[in-house]
Amino acid sequence: MDLVWTIITQLILSYIATVTFAIITNVPKRALNACGITGTFGWMAYWTLLQTDSGIGASTLAGAFVVAVLSHIFAKYKKMPITIFNVPGIVPLVPGGLAYQAVRNFVLGNYTEAIGISVQVTIVAGAIAAGLMLSEVFNHSIRTFRERKEHI
Repeated sequence: MDLVWTIITQLILSYIATVTFAIITNVPKRALNACGITGTFGWMAYWTLLQTDSGIGASTLAGAFVVAVLSHIFAKYKKMPITIFNVPGIVPLVPGGLAYQAVRNFVLGNYTEAIGISVQVTIVAGAIAAGLMLSEVFNHSIRTFRERKEHI
């Protein structure tokens, strides 16, 4: 039962975080729910893999990939730019707390710990970029395959 409440909490808070950021960045009202769904599914992919000890890099990569794929789907469905869904969708994955801890440890003189955390921040940021890029390659490959299939 405790796991059920944890999952419900993760779902609700990731949705709220994504929609709140979308509101702050002036996303059109008709896209807010889709942004929330995008961020929630990306976060749940990340969180689920993290619970299975997949590592922070692989978990973030999967979460970013899910966000990017859903962004493409919602962009087509809503006839809006992909970035409207991508940017708020990745917000739950951004390592703001880790970056804060890295800077805090640098300031306090805990350089070894600060460097270790900074490496984690770099891995997470790279995984977010790689996930978005892999999704773009994936979608481009599907489009190319469909175009070739139509010409045959």
